[in-house]
Amino acid sequence: MRYLSTRGGMPPQRFTDILLGGLAPDGGLVVPEHYPAIDEATLEKWRALPYADLAFVLLRLFCDDIADADLHALVRRTYTAETFGSPDIVPLRGLETDLHLLQLSNGPTLAFKDVAMQLLGHLFEYVLAREGRALNILGATSGDTGSAAEYAMRGRRGIRVFMLSPADRMSPFQTAQMFSLRDENIFNIAVDGVFDDCQDMVKAVSGDLRFKARHAIGTVNSINWARVVAQVVYYFKAWFAVTAEGGAREVSFTVPSGNFGNVLAGHIARRMGLPIRRLVVATNENDVLDEFFRTGVYRPRATADTHQTSSPSMDISKASNFERFVWDLVGQDGARTAALWREVETRGAFDLSGTPEFARIGAFGFVSGASNHATRLATIRETESRYGLVVDTHTADGLAVAQRWREPGVPMVCLETALPAKFAETIREALGRDPGRPAAYEGIESLAQRYTRMPADVAMLKRYVAERAPAVDAAPTAAAA
Repeated sequence: MRYLSTRGGMPPQRFTDILLGGLAPDGGLVVPEHYPAIDEATLEKWRALPYADLAFVLLRLFCDDIADADLHALVRRTYTAETFGSPDIVPLRGLETDLHLLQLSNGPTLAFKDVAMQLLGHLFEYVLAREGRALNILGATSGDTGSAAEYAMRGRRGIRVFMLSPADRMSPFQTAQMFSLRDENIFNIAVDGVFDDCQDMVKAVSGDLRFKARHAIGTVNSINWARVVAQVVYYFKAWFAVTAEGGAREVSFTVPSGNFGNVLAGHIARRMGLPIRRLVVATNENDVLDEFFRTGVYRPRATADTHQTSSPSMDISKASNFERFVWDLVGQDGARTAALWREVETRGAFDLSGTPEFARIGAFGFVSGASNHATRLATIRETESRYGLVVDTHTADGLAVAQRWREPGVPMVCLETALPAKFAETIREALGRDPGRPAAYEGIESLAQRYTRMPADVAMLKRYVAERAPAVDAAPTAAAA
């Protein structure tokens, strides 16, 4: 398997060449040159596999330059009951006939990001040790990616983490999870702005290939391909669980969406042959993605127009992984994809309405919807009343939108985003009481916090990183880029 750029300007690379990087040298995102095809016989052969073994057989299709024995050992060390609280890793909870919740938030930071990030930590450490290299991870978070990355990378040899987050825009729990860490290889930076400002700063640094190579900059954001492919695994696992008793063959999934990586993994699973009927994109008040799937217009919002909501991990107006989907939508045409993103940069939007490309949306199974604060509260109350289950704010957005797209006889699986303990203020507003939380997190908000406040200034960020990440004697290479 080799990897290309969505914008067509990168020579083919192998998995370990692109593992540690972020953007391709031409500013695009890395994508596989093809999607492996899985037939029905293979699906049935895989049905009974434990999660770690299923992860291995899927990952090896995309990663064939790590020895099978080593890759298998890595995934088995990652996906354990001790780390994820259950041998199922991602248990499926039935809510009612043909409505299910895929529980993805039992990892160390109580969010779905752990499922991929824990694997990424093992992969990074393995490749760095094999190649005798160090890595300085630069990332941006709207809430959950940052803590998942830091908990996966804390204390790992040869790795430093520089994580940007929007100042005062995460929940107190999310903030405390990150800022209370004392590990010497973790650096938290609170940026004056919104998540998109943080993401733009990371992209600007990644786009400076000389600085990136000189300071061994890599990324764990959802633009990292290994994170996306790790998430493909739980779509297969959920499909196996839902169809275990026979009956329906096709299954629909609803995914709360911010940066588009999670639902992109579902799209890839579908392209590989998993019988997925619909992929429902659920947004909050920041409804850029919903607008596109309804109208064909992709129009990212400015900082001033990005709403601060009670589902803050989705307070995103520039969905990084969306470019990978658009590349697929326009027939994997790098030049066309690059031209569309030039339109975004120069005109603030692109419009595919009325084009043959946009007509393919239905063939790809995508539909969408948006939620708001009032709907979020009502859904939290209704879910607790009907099913005895308290869900977090993002999962509530997903459940609300899922109800609009359910079809008789077609199971709908909603992907859980996080545990409600991370968003206690809104849970109190909805239910009049605090959500439960694991004992290990009691009082986390009262712990001392360590972080650096910074304006949205790329030059200042570069100086900060350079002072803490000594330069390496390396010229820019395709692998580093």
